Amino acid sequence: MKAQFKWIARTGAALFALVLLYPFTALLAGVGPWQWGSDFRGPALSSVRVSLLLTSAAMIIIVAVGTPVAAYIARCSTRERLWWQAVLLVPILLPPLALGILLTLAFGPYGAVGTVLEHMGLRTTNSPEAFIMTQVYVGMGYYVLGAVAAFDAVPAILQKQAALLGLTPIKVFLRVTLPLSRLGLAVALSIAWVRAIGEFGAVLVTAYYPSGMPVQLWVNLQSFGLPAVMPLLVIFLAVALPIPWLVHVLAQRKRHA
Repeated sequence: MKAQFKWIARTGAALFALVLLYPFTALLAGVGPWQWGSDFRGPALSSVRVSLLLTSAAMIIIVAVGTPVAAYIARCSTRERLWWQAVLLVPILLPPLALGILLTLAFGPYGAVGTVLEHMGLRTTNSPEAFIMTQVYVGMGYYVLGAVAAFDAVPAILQKQAALLGLTPIKVFLRVTLPLSRLGLAVALSIAWVRAIGEFGAVLVTAYYPSGMPVQLWVNLQSFGLPAVMPLLVIFLAVALPIPWLVHVLAQRKRHA
């Protein structure tokens, strides 16, 4: 009876996986000859370059700012931590279009901060700076919440022992906490990466130019149809999916080894 139940459960899980993965069969759909001529290849490759370079810049900012913030939150009192979690959830829960409009109004020429930034030579709409700023807002909450969980997983006794051996708090963090939490931090960063590089709604409002891959996919779909979408879609999936997927798999293998 137990073996039969296990077989039924495994079959149900396999069907569940097949349903989740079924959309990938659309890559073989008969939409006609894929269009990859010079008229399409140039803008597509430009969007790949924009997404990779500017999203990487956004991730550097997220890690540089988010890691110390997460380390601070991990050591907060319960009440303060709840407050920080509520703040971090706001950009995560905001509808992307609403977030894009708010960012444009707050940092564009309509707001005091945007006016000051423009006087400094920083254009915060339809510019690389706007693209990076939007992705930082989109991905920061995911990274910080994941990083807090990673720091929480480090045994407190190891950090206390390191402190008793004479290490300063910053050295405890760099020599003990950070190395032991690196897999969790990598998972948090991979989630932020996927969320940022795939953002469409907010980026469409704040930085239609330069076009990243999601916006270029939309332009190709609206202007030329599915045959013009498919080549860039394959590149988009190849860029956005494998690294975060591998990070998650390796993190789980390490955790259960």
